Amino acid sequence: MKTPLPAFIALLLSFQVSALFAAEKKPNIVFVLVDDQRNTSLGCAGHPQIKTPVIDSLAAGGVRFANAFVQTPICMASRANLFTGLTTTTHGYHAKPSTPVSKADLESSFPTLLRQSGYKTAFYGKQHVNWEKGVAGMTEMFDDHEVLHRNPYLKKMPDGSLRHVDEIVGDKSVAFVGSQSAEKPFFLYMSFNISHAEDNDKRPGFHYQWPLAEDGLFEDIQPARPNLDDPKYYLATPDFLKTTINRERYFWGYDTPEKFSTNMRALYRMLFGMDRIVGRVMTALKEKGFDENTVVIYSADNGYYMGDRGFQGKWSHYDQSIHVPLIVYDPRMKSDLRGRVLKETAVSLDIPATILDLAAVPIPAKYQGFSLTPWLAGTAPKNWRTDFFVEHHSNPSNIATWFGVRDDRYTYANYYLNGAELLYDRERDPTELTNVAADPAYAADFARLRQRSLDYKKQYTRPATGAPAEYRQARCWWCEVFPVLQLREM
Repeated sequence: MKTPLPAFIALLLSFQVSALFAAEKKPNIVFVLVDDQRNTSLGCAGHPQIKTPVIDSLAAGGVRFANAFVQTPICMASRANLFTGLTTTTHGYHAKPSTPVSKADLESSFPTLLRQSGYKTAFYGKQHVNWEKGVAGMTEMFDDHEVLHRNPYLKKMPDGSLRHVDEIVGDKSVAFVGSQSAEKPFFLYMSFNISHAEDNDKRPGFHYQWPLAEDGLFEDIQPARPNLDDPKYYLATPDFLKTTINRERYFWGYDTPEKFSTNMRALYRMLFGMDRIVGRVMTALKEKGFDENTVVIYSADNGYYMGDRGFQGKWSHYDQSIHVPLIVYDPRMKSDLRGRVLKETAVSLDIPATILDLAAVPIPAKYQGFSLTPWLAGTAPKNWRTDFFVEHHSNPSNIATWFGVRDDRYTYANYYLNGAELLYDRERDPTELTNVAADPAYAADFARLRQRSLDYKKQYTRPATGAPAEYRQARCWWCEVFPVLQLREM
């Protein structure tokens, strides 16, 4: 028979345990995801005209990853990557043709795991992911959620007034923060529609619809022309890319100086409005006393051309399409670690792993990204990545589909339905102007990266992944000339 502890010793131990849990109090986490924002479209990233003071303050008080990239540069697949922690090849969802996200991947999604661990979870904004039939994806992951899409951006309110859809995201987010208590940690996912173009309204000034509070801003500036404005960049792209929707959309928004200037001012207003809405949530956090224990993570679902190379949109392999902002602000961070700009490569797949790590929730072994928390603590992890697998398989009828690998020097892309392989040496050619895939001087690097991409694909592919048949069984020109090089089950 066990002897009971004396009352005062038991009481002392209870105080010690309580103090331990208090010291290890889990942080609240806010994840801000912006639509169609490339890495340079922030004040803190050096854009000379875009104003984002709230996000800039998060970067100044946290860490900005200057080399952050998405794994798949299209809204739906990229958002599925974020929910699941998996590559597009693995989870299989990438618009048409594809399979929806499975129940198993939903059950291991980071919001589901946060909720199961005791977090109160909420989601407001653009969703854009399909789930396996019979699976209530959002209900499984979030205690509270409301899917809020554009089309149109301006929503009619009961009193007849118009309110921007992302202002409503802000309203819901502020209300959620206001309803929380210090007794239970919370996770808030703010999923913006900004700064996606309004595809159904191509009128200059309406193609990018800003919140009404930003009316009149930036009228006194002349937007800077794209960095890659010279026609040589468009002419240097492969012929099959010249006829995709990237080029078609250029004529929706940018093909005359007047149209370009009008639409860029509108885009600047959108981003300034997004920044202000995030500021509303930061104020709500402070008013509730959560500001010293809430981590904020900021990123985008893909990059955006903004007229570079004569393109609009994303989807393809160039850095403008895949390079995104990534900022992590942790108020608990030591003062000497704040304001750092890291050059190491981060990938969107790292975000779900990082969120779970911050919440002290075990990261599933199936996840394909890595936690960034060591970098936040000022520690460089051993053997950090030097490359990553990148891909796009959606809507092959009007968007070229491809997979490849980007390492610290090269970008390799295999456009498997077009029989084309591309290789760019960004060290010597930072604007990715010249394809050196056929250059004998690059034969070894070409072969290495080509094989690396195939190894990644084999590593990530599941049986019946849902990838298009053309992707699984692609055959290209070199297969006909050199049968030994035929790519099996590609």
